[in-house]
Amino acid sequence: MRVPDIEPMLATRVEVPFDDPGWWFELKWDGYRAVLAADNGRIRARSRRGLDLTGPFPELSALPLPDGVAVDGEVVAFDEDGKPSFSYLQQRTGFGGRGTKADVGVNFVVFDLLYSDESLLARPYEERVGRLMDLALPSPIVVPTPTPEHGHALFEFAMASDLEGIVGKRLGSSYLPGRRSPDWRKVSVRRRLRAVVGGYLPGEGGRASTFGSILVGLHDDDGLRWIAAVGSGFDDATLGVFATHLRQIERPTSPFHNDVILPKPTKPVWVEPGIVVDVEYKQWTHDLHLRAPVYKGVEMADPSSVTWAEEGPS
Repeated sequence: MRVPDIEPMLATRVEVPFDDPGWWFELKWDGYRAVLAADNGRIRARSRRGLDLTGPFPELSALPLPDGVAVDGEVVAFDEDGKPSFSYLQQRTGFGGRGTKADVGVNFVVFDLLYSDESLLARPYEERVGRLMDLALPSPIVVPTPTPEHGHALFEFAMASDLEGIVGKRLGSSYLPGRRSPDWRKVSVRRRLRAVVGGYLPGEGGRASTFGSILVGLHDDDGLRWIAAVGSGFDDATLGVFATHLRQIERPTSPFHNDVILPKPTKPVWVEPGIVVDVEYKQWTHDLHLRAPVYKGVEMADPSSVTWAEEGPS
C-alpha cells in the first residue's frame, strides 16, 4: 500500500511560554518544514505547500527512512557551533550571498511519526513520539527528545542559545493534517513572519547599485496588503544577488492594494509578487505596519499562501 501524502499540522501562536503537566515541549527548528514518506526504496519529500524538496536537497532521497513510514520534520543546516542556521540553508538556494548554490550539508530533524504501515494520525501525540523513538532512525536523521511539562525552562534555553523558540504539544492530541490547532502552541523568541516582496526602493550611497529596501506585504481578501519597507539584514553579497533577481521581475504598477507609506518622497520600483522572505520584527504598530523589520532570508513557499490571516497580528 502506498504511503499517502500528508499535509503538515500547524501550531497556534501564543505570546508567552507556560508549564503544564499535560503538555510536552520541543524546540522550534530554523529550517524548511517537510513531510517525508518512504515507498519501495523511494523517498518523497513534500514541503508545507506541496513542493518537492528532493530537488534543492537531493540528499533527502538517500535518508535511511524505512519503507512504509511517513514522518514530519524540518530540513535543517547546522553551523559550526551545532546550532540550526537558516542562512546556511539560503546558501543552498542561491540567496546566501554569492548567487551560486554552496556545498552546505543538511540534516532532517524528525518530531512526529504519521504513518508506519498504517495511519497514526488519530493516535495520541505521545504514542506517535514513542513509536518514533522505537524506530531508532540513524544519522543524518535527528530525533530530538521532547521536554515534559517545563515550557518555561526550555524557552529560557532557547533564548540563551539564540534559537527560534519552542512548540508545546498537548498530550492525547491527534495529528490534524493541514490544520492550525490550539493543541500545538508555538512561542517565538523573536517575532518572525513570512512576507511577499512587491517592490523595492532605489539605493543611495553605497547601495546605489542595488537597492535601499524591499517593500513587502501579505495577501488579504482585497489582494496584497503592504506592511513594511525592509532595509536591514542584507550583507553586501546578498544585496547584489537580490538586486539581480528583483530587476528580472519588475512591473509598471503597484501590486499592493493599499498605500505604501514611505519616510521620504521616493519613487518605488514595483515587482511581480513572486518572492517570499522571512522577516524578523519588533512589533506591529498601531496602524498595522511592522516596526524595526529585518530581512532574515528567502522562504521556499507559494506567495499565495502568505496571508494576513496566517501571518498577521494575532
